[in-house]
Amino acid sequence: MEMSEDDNNMEEYPTEIHDYLTAFEKSLGSVDEMLKTMMSVSRSELLQKLDPLEQAKLDLVSVYTLNSMFWVYLATQGINPKEHPVKQELERIRTYMNKVKEIADRKKASKLDKGAASRFVKNALWEPNAENEHTSKTPAKGKKRQRD
Repeated sequence: MEMSEDDNNMEEYPTEIHDYLTAFEKSLGSVDEMLKTMMSVSRSELLQKLDPLEQAKLDLVSVYTLNSMFWVYLATQGINPKEHPVKQELERIRTYMNKVKEIADRKKASKLDKGAASRFVKNALWEPNAENEHTSKTPAKGKKRQRD
């Protein structure tokens, strides 16, 4: 009786983890595609198209991803990454990611506040001419006219 390659692979690990391994393999493929896409454009060319805040975000995501992959590598080698300096590095990067997020939120909030304030003031100001025109052109609300 001949065994296929898949049958042979199934015997090498417990069948309960097959779905997890399949999902992991799919995720690795996604990471590989993403890295190929990022590597297809030169870094200097990419950074020229981004504003400084976006550049910081790209740098932080890149370094966080690289350190996360190293974390996984350590775990696969039987080394506890929680006791390795990579843990402190990831925490440091997260701190900077939070700072960049705060800056982006402040930048976004200030723009929203200006627009909201402008609309509020514009709508709050009473314009007698516009009000008179508005009331004269619209029919009075209330009772409907009765037709005979």
